[in-house]
Amino acid sequence: MDPLTWTGLLGPVLNPVLLAALAVLVLAALASILLSFLPAPDPVTGGGGTLAMCRSPADWARLAVQAAMGVIIAIAAIYLVGGWVIPGVENKGIIGALSARLLPVWAALAVTFAVSITYKRRLGLYGKLFDNMIGMIGFGIVMFWIFTALFAGLFDWIVTHDPLTAVSGMKNKVPGTPLRGAGEGDYPYYLLGGDTLARDIFSRMVQGAWVVIRVAPLATLFAFMAGITLGLPAGYFGGRLDTGLSFLANLILAFPVILLFYLLVTPEMVASGIPSYMAIVLFILPILFLCVMINARFHTQPARRNTLIAAILLVLGWLYLSLINDGGTPVAFLPAQLDLFDIPGGILVVFVSVVFVNAPTVFRIVRGLTLDIQTRDYVAAAQTRGEGPWYIMLWEILPNARGPLIVDFCLRIGYTTILLGTLGFFGLGLPSDSPDWGTTINQGRKLLSIYPHPAIVPAVALLSLVLGLNLLADGLREESLKD
Repeated sequence: MDPLTWTGLLGPVLNPVLLAALAVLVLAALASILLSFLPAPDPVTGGGGTLAMCRSPADWARLAVQAAMGVIIAIAAIYLVGGWVIPGVENKGIIGALSARLLPVWAALAVTFAVSITYKRRLGLYGKLFDNMIGMIGFGIVMFWIFTALFAGLFDWIVTHDPLTAVSGMKNKVPGTPLRGAGEGDYPYYLLGGDTLARDIFSRMVQGAWVVIRVAPLATLFAFMAGITLGLPAGYFGGRLDTGLSFLANLILAFPVILLFYLLVTPEMVASGIPSYMAIVLFILPILFLCVMINARFHTQPARRNTLIAAILLVLGWLYLSLINDGGTPVAFLPAQLDLFDIPGGILVVFVSVVFVNAPTVFRIVRGLTLDIQTRDYVAAAQTRGEGPWYIMLWEILPNARGPLIVDFCLRIGYTTILLGTLGFFGLGLPSDSPDWGTTINQGRKLLSIYPHPAIVPAVALLSLVLGLNLLADGLREESLKD
């Protein structure tokens, strides 16, 4: 079999148009910048003595930029759609074949956007996001990687080869190389080439998304639960409690982040069991948070309160015990029959490290918001009604701080993604054969000047996810300021 081309059957027709559009885009963008320094033309007097503005050369250059961008986007869409309808992998090309493998992702994105836009007026801040173009773009990028991770990690619908299996003769092969010795049920190509250990780069990229999506959002959520649980009382009560918690937070923040991560994930630290003991403390905070929230809301309805708290303790308590139980460490107490899941030790250590590092920053944000919001009139009204301190903190102050917290949550997932990539790049925490993007970049950088694709593919994936999270945070910030 011959290697795949990037654009398949559509290339000879559309590639010249695409190159021409790119040339027009570059020239028009340069012309727009240069012509913007010229003075604007004077208005022209029209019929009836009205003034009409005429287009300047800079305006025409900007129109040319928009037209070229429209042509490029249209051609890119044709390449993607062509992968769905053109038969045969050889005819699809690399881009079309990738689009065909990602068809479940495109379908899920289409359904998500259709439903969200249809009911956006009923969805609060999330619905308002679809009135903001930047937020929509960021949301689309983030959801693309979420769906990719789910379909690759849970259903195995996207991957073309085992991301951990090396194939003889495929070391550092370029994108579109036919698979040597492909059997009847094997996918016949390495769509994005092979890495330094002859593994499929495309499969490792999508499986790496599964690693990132499992760790980054959940670790950030746990960090927020810990920061909120401690930040609300620190800001509301003040005094010695505030002083002590603020001192501990500042003490942790005084360490450089990378150095703190390095100390937490070293083999010696893991062998000591300290990360497991940290997990015992950090992972119980969400349960305490929910129990206190339910008690504050339903303290006048004891039967309902006790039922809800019992359900939380039963379900989340079992999950908590399964989460912190780690065989082969000092924290191993559950029998195998009661342990719901087994988290690999490397992922658990990274998870705990992310929570521990991010929680102090969230604590300071929540504390500052609490100090500000507790001076508002509706808080004074709640105090006048005789509401308890925890009810005021959780049901008056916290809901009114949701805007900044949601924005920071999106940004912090991006920071966590970068930190995970950094840890993988330095070979810390996760296993050496893990398909996470940081590890893959580190393995590909050794021959970067000769074979750039093993490192470029996961680097672009990491860049796009962080960019999407930042755009999503910008959109949410703009919409939350309108409330």
